[in-house]
Amino acid sequence: MPWPVLLQKHPQWYGRARVMDVRPAAKLVCLHLDFSQDIAPVITKNPMTALERRSVSSLALLYSFRMLGLFMVVPILSLYAIDLPGATPGLIGLAMGIYGLTQALLQIPLGWLSDRVGRKPVIVGGLLMFALGSVLAATADSLWGIIFGRAIQGSGAIAATVMALVADLTSTEQRTKAMALVGMSIGLSFAVALVLGPVLAAAGGLSMVFWLTALLAVGGIAIVVLLVPAPLPPAHGHSDVGARPALFGRTLRDPALLRLNFGVFSLHFILMACFLVVPGALEQLAGVDRAHHWQVYLPVLALSIVGILPLMRMAERGGRPREMFLCGIGLLAVALPVLDLAAGPLVFFAGLWLFFTGFNYLEATLPSQVSKTVFAGGKGTALGIYSTCQFLGAFAGGAGGGWLLQHSGQLGLLGVCLLLAVTWLLLMITGPVLLPEPERVQVSGP
Repeated sequence: MPWPVLLQKHPQWYGRARVMDVRPAAKLVCLHLDFSQDIAPVITKNPMTALERRSVSSLALLYSFRMLGLFMVVPILSLYAIDLPGATPGLIGLAMGIYGLTQALLQIPLGWLSDRVGRKPVIVGGLLMFALGSVLAATADSLWGIIFGRAIQGSGAIAATVMALVADLTSTEQRTKAMALVGMSIGLSFAVALVLGPVLAAAGGLSMVFWLTALLAVGGIAIVVLLVPAPLPPAHGHSDVGARPALFGRTLRDPALLRLNFGVFSLHFILMACFLVVPGALEQLAGVDRAHHWQVYLPVLALSIVGILPLMRMAERGGRPREMFLCGIGLLAVALPVLDLAAGPLVFFAGLWLFFTGFNYLEATLPSQVSKTVFAGGKGTALGIYSTCQFLGAFAGGAGGGWLLQHSGQLGLLGVCLLLAVTWLLLMITGPVLLPEPERVQVSGP
């Protein structure tokens, strides 16, 4: 088969193809398709050891505790903070998103610090800051106090350090599986937070949510001290975790990675911005009391899984991951005007289902796209920058979204979200999205 036709049929091999030999007389071009940079398969030949199972389960629990504390406030802050003195949509949005700014600024430096002083001390220190911020927010009598507490919460930026510890405590064969399990715990935490947050706030207001968050941070410290094994000193670096300053420039200049970084920024901007208006719409448009919002979020999230399954099946078994990825962005883009223009509760609930189906599919797919796009040896750096863009998106969606809501109203806010979604869709259409990892091959063709 002519090699240009071969690459046309398999666009995921662009950038992997290396011309090894050219023989004009014989019209022969030999290609080597290099997949050595791809991530290891999640399903491995050998099971995890007992130590690896203990390490992964305890770190996944730790991560879920922290993320549960951060997420629980998201579906309730716009409802309960409005009663605080001097509250405005702009300040409420700042309170919602400020943790993303401090998290983005500190997660990579704290990862570097953990290379020097050890993973556990940095994680415990980060959880102490998280607990302190939660206590400050729980005892605050003004919105500025909550903003300060949320900023301190975010400064306990241990995401990169936890993933580095996962790498320290697992073999190369099991590392991808371990990180996938930790990633699943984050998704589960988000779902639990949307249900638990409204219930706790109805029982004891915002302060109860923040007190539980502080308790979760203390529980996280106990997990680190009592359950997480100590890595063998010294803890060595891994190419798949941890950002390397020497690779920042190359990573930031990569067009494919830039598209994905813009995508995760936009995705979390839209998420935070939407939660500035969705809780109020559930009360006013759908007539659902704030204490019962979980009764909407729970079935919508469950049904979104039903919506995700055919997308995953078509991507993995149907060989159409590019089309399904674009479909996920399209669902997000369609959901926004549906949420904005809904005249009744059923249409609004349908918009929420479209939103969470698209969001959850993209959130699950994006990290693997980064892993398959990045150059050899750059995975840790690429994922570090990717996570920073994610947190910056949460900050911009909260703070910027609140400012837009205050000065341009709901229409202006959702209009900007729609613009981001459509721009992301166009960017991904113009550039290749990697398909599932094929078998390692070497191809020659006339």
